[in-house]
Amino acid sequence: MRFGLATPVVTCHPDHAAAWERDAGPEELVRIAKAADALGYHHLTCSEHVAIPRDVVPVRGGRYYDPLATLAFLAAHTTRIRLVTHVLVLPYHHPLAIAKRYGTLDRLSGGRVILGVGVGTLEEEFRLLGIDFRGRGTTYEDAIRAVRAAFGRPEPAYAGTHHRFDGHVVDPCGVQHDVPIWLGGRTARSLRRALALGDGWVPFGLGRDALGGLIARAAASTAWAERRVPLDIVLTPDRLLDPLVASDRQALEDDLRRYRDIGATAVNLRFRHRSVEHYVEQLGAFAATLAPRLA
Repeated sequence: MRFGLATPVVTCHPDHAAAWERDAGPEELVRIAKAADALGYHHLTCSEHVAIPRDVVPVRGGRYYDPLATLAFLAAHTTRIRLVTHVLVLPYHHPLAIAKRYGTLDRLSGGRVILGVGVGTLEEEFRLLGIDFRGRGTTYEDAIRAVRAAFGRPEPAYAGTHHRFDGHVVDPCGVQHDVPIWLGGRTARSLRRALALGDGWVPFGLGRDALGGLIARAAASTAWAERRVPLDIVLTPDRLLDPLVASDRQALEDDLRRYRDIGATAVNLRFRHRSVEHYVEQLGAFAATLAPRLA
């Protein structure tokens, strides 16, 4: 099992953001990214929203750093850690724009991009951007195929149900020809899409029991059996714990073993922290005490 970070500061979700994050910025992000990189963590994450309706902020939070700018900034301060969009709302973008923008990041970072993508759930934001919400599912599926066909290819070609392109040069393009694509979501349908179209599933907002049921049913399916490569299952524990505290450390280990037992191949870690210094200490404590026992 690999361990990445649900990166603090870049979002301020009301359920798990710490008070110090509200006034934090580039200096704190670089400190966290450098520490995670040096300690061998697998990935950093950054999510996407363009504009949150004011009345939705108490539920979703209002801060969402732009993932391309943020991950490019952090790439310049790190050397090994993977850079995950968790997640891009893919219907907001043309597939070639994703291939060009994140392909450039992939080249500049030495092939460290993982594309996390989602269908999107915030209807008001779709409406604000002038994008069809009701028909987003089929557009999304075709866009995933189109991104896969285009990423890492200087002269991409694709002919699908919603996107068609040929005869154009995309330079620079990504280093990776088979960029990992993790699909977000919280439904059985999102997991079926991941099995059919993706390299991983990165759900949100579900407890361990619900996740276990979804994964178990999918694992018994023909689609799972017919995959030629394993599907990454990237889960985010719903409890915040401090690995510097002995009792919390044991609870965290127990939790992570349970997530591994239901199929997790990677975990987005979130800690209960009170400052950037405390957070970096936690990264060190987890890497030294828990990661070797759970890898």
